Amino acid sequence: MQWVAVDWGTSSLRGALLDADGKVLEEQSHARGILSVPAGGFGAAFDELFGAWMAPAGTRCLISGMAGSKQGWVEAPYCACPAGLADIAAKVIEIEPGRIAIVPGLSDEHDGVPDVMRGEEVQIFGAIALTGLRDGLFVLPGTHNKWVRVAEGRVAGFRTFMTGEFYALLGTHSILARTLDTTAPLDEAAFLQGVMQSGNNEGLLHNAFGARTLALFGRMSAGDLASYLSGLLIGEELRTQSLRAAGEVVLIGSPALTQRYALALHASGVTSRTLGAEATWAGLHAVATTLAP
Repeated sequence: MQWVAVDWGTSSLRGALLDADGKVLEEQSHARGILSVPAGGFGAAFDELFGAWMAPAGTRCLISGMAGSKQGWVEAPYCACPAGLADIAAKVIEIEPGRIAIVPGLSDEHDGVPDVMRGEEVQIFGAIALTGLRDGLFVLPGTHNKWVRVAEGRVAGFRTFMTGEFYALLGTHSILARTLDTTAPLDEAAFLQGVMQSGNNEGLLHNAFGARTLALFGRMSAGDLASYLSGLLIGEELRTQSLRAAGEVVLIGSPALTQRYALALHASGVTSRTLGAEATWAGLHAVATTLAP
């Protein structure tokens, strides 16, 4: 049997054709996120992109991500934490029974406020399968970063941080935008200076203003200031975590983002390992084999 694995997000999607053992045979990606699909158009979009892969008899597809949201193809209600593979598999929603199904996201609640993820849960279970780690801290950098605690192979709980979105807002719509160059490559020294500055107990609202005054006094270039601000924000995230007890942290995401978290963690005395797209495909394969008769 072949499996089609699809990660369908808000602004883009990725797909992989997997054999029965989970080996990736082909991959594709498109700027065809759920916001680009008209109402009632998901079936046609899917057939256009993946029809050739789905043609052989018996081929099945699992979809994760925002395609399972209220704005997506079919809503797949959240699965509450703690949750393992069996819990996820039990709440998979069939779009075309025996052919196409959508994986639910996860929900968690802390301090009386709910938290959610869609798509990252698959990456976590993929990382568990790839690393063999059944306990630990898994971090998924992105627009909305996820810090996830795994215990005995199950997602025990998680917290979301809007770090990526705040960086974009400050870098494009605040007074800092006039003195930052967010297109500049990462400057590790400036980034780590921001990480260290975040630990001064003055708080992000104060420290962020320093990105303006460092420019006013000519102490940092526009490119360095972008790295410095990134370090401030990521450092603020790290301050909320109990890193001493974390052991090795597993980072899952694009190299551009995981590199920054690896640097920040290393500066805090924490080791890490990094996974990319392979975690998504391994996770969808893990869910698929849990579903398979």
